[in-house]
Amino acid sequence: MAQAVDRDTNRPLEPPSEFIVKVQDINDNPPEFLHETYHANVPERSNVGTSVIQVTASDADDPTYGNSAKLVYSILEGQPYFSVEAQTGIIRTALPNMDREAKEEYHVVIQAKDMGGHMGGLSGTTKVTITLTDVNDNPPKFPQSVYQMSVSEASVPGEEVGRVKAKDPDIGENGLVTYSIVDGDGMELFEITTDYETQEGVIKLKKPVDFETKRAYSLKVEAANMHIDQKFISNGPFKDTVTVKIAVEDADEPPMFLAPSYIHEVQENAAAGTVVGRVHAKDPDAANSQIRYSIDRHTDLDRFFTINPEDGFIKTTKPLDREETAWLNITVFAAEIHNRHQEAKVPVAIRVLDVNDNAPKFAAPYEGFICESDQTKPLSNQPIVTISADDKDDTANGPRFIFSLPPEIIHNPNFTVRDNRDNTAGVYARRGGFSRQKQDLYLLPIVISDGGIPPMSSTNTLTIKVCGCDVNGALLSCNAEAYILNAGLSTGALIAILACIVILLVIVVLFVTLRRQKKEPLIVFEEEDVRENIITYDDEGGGEEDTEAFDIATLQNPDGINGFIPRKDIKPEYQYMPRPGLRPAPSSVDVDDFINTRIQEADNDPTAPPYDSIQIYGYEGRGSVAGSLSSLESATTDSDLDYDYLQNWGPRFKKLADLYGSKDNFDDDS
Repeated sequence: MAQAVDRDTNRPLEPPSEFIVKVQDINDNPPEFLHETYHANVPERSNVGTSVIQVTASDADDPTYGNSAKLVYSILEGQPYFSVEAQTGIIRTALPNMDREAKEEYHVVIQAKDMGGHMGGLSGTTKVTITLTDVNDNPPKFPQSVYQMSVSEASVPGEEVGRVKAKDPDIGENGLVTYSIVDGDGMELFEITTDYETQEGVIKLKKPVDFETKRAYSLKVEAANMHIDQKFISNGPFKDTVTVKIAVEDADEPPMFLAPSYIHEVQENAAAGTVVGRVHAKDPDAANSQIRYSIDRHTDLDRFFTINPEDGFIKTTKPLDREETAWLNITVFAAEIHNRHQEAKVPVAIRVLDVNDNAPKFAAPYEGFICESDQTKPLSNQPIVTISADDKDDTANGPRFIFSLPPEIIHNPNFTVRDNRDNTAGVYARRGGFSRQKQDLYLLPIVISDGGIPPMSSTNTLTIKVCGCDVNGALLSCNAEAYILNAGLSTGALIAILACIVILLVIVVLFVTLRRQKKEPLIVFEEEDVRENIITYDDEGGGEEDTEAFDIATLQNPDGINGFIPRKDIKPEYQYMPRPGLRPAPSSVDVDDFINTRIQEADNDPTAPPYDSIQIYGYEGRGSVAGSLSSLESATTDSDLDYDYLQNWGPRFKKLADLYGSKDNFDDDS
């Protein structure tokens, strides 16, 4: 807005006027791409003109004035592999069969220029990174035509022999290769697997190989792509083959038995040293070492057999009993003489053949019963008992069994045996009128023979009891003693016998009771027991003045004369030998010397206990003022002593108080 005014007065000379100023654009902004860099992928071996990516630029100038009305795209770097459309900016492949394996990544520079690309126009550029993606256009190829490998004949199935690898420049799933054996003389002995981490073919042993049988094998191994692109199938088969030669190396192998197991037979009761059979092994190596045989004693703990270490013949060491063990299983080792570590083993089963060496016997402890009857009663057609037999031998030497009576009693008047021809027999009575009074028990010998060769027989005894039966033939009693007692003794006789037995028992009890009462003391006060030992002497002697009634020699220990005095109160740990010279003469009558000698012996005896030992002597000595120690006349003495205080000493001294109490009390009691 503008207005003219007077300079002096500052008055407006005209109304305000509006002026419009238009800024005309000039080409001062170059074109700019939306991204500074671009990334694109295109499959390798794409056709010419395959679209890769479109890049777009923009210009900030006004297009109405023709400054940037037209942008032109061109490629500055990346020719001749790619081209760009000038008007659209679309990048396309310019060469056919571009190979990723030759060059994987390309860098292209695209320019956008305004003013239709004429001189004076401004321009901008961007970088485009184009990566060729992989397609399966390359088959796998082995780097060599022949592989050489070796394997030991001692190798076990599953062990790796070697590896092969076919190279495929493709990547990802297009480069995956699988391996297989398509031909060769070792197809049955070898196998191949694929290690997908390393893309290698691993050849392994499928079955054991033998150097002595064949020393070399040839395999034809094929490597093929797992995923094939049909667009490039015309490029040829996507697989390759190679020859693998495998040499077998010799190894020291253990011996081999000619059979995986052996079964031999030997008759029971055969003498020691009987040949059972033979096992045979050989060294598969070319050296053909000698073999030594042995028996695993863990399988022959009873040592029934022995084997010749040189030729493998097995023999018995003792007679065998089939009835104890019908089959014996042992293990035989075979080892090389020069290398005991090379060892093989084989199971050997030995069957003990049966010989008829066991006679048949009763299958059970049979016992028969027959009812007593009179002579007029008809015989029963039912057997008394049906018997059968058992034989430890095999069935070929066992049934059929034949039952019969011994020849000496073939005409037994009481019983007979009928063979049922089914390995059983029935025992029948030949007569009636059996009586328990005459005979209550019969022992019938029966001969049982088998059908073996030669036949074996045994005599078995059958017990038949005569029993009382009711009218229906049911057993009532087989006790013959009870029958006889009832027949010979009356009820009164039985009662008299029992009464006599009771009287005898009463007499015995009374006699024992009297004997026990006789042994007890006349006066017993258990509650007043003062722990005194009363010793009763039947002979008091002649008193103190009687020097002839008692002999001092009885006080002397006869063992002491020989130099050894045993202690009666303890068991000494060792014997004490008294000092010589201290023992009085056997004829000495000096009691003082005798007692002093015994005291010295007791003092010097190291086995003496640390407590006092009371020794009682019957002889009191000459001129004793103690008087008689006997208490038989103490109650009748005229002593002035007063013993009434004993009444106050309690129940323990009641007996003494009664014996030595006051005379008045004694007289009253009398």
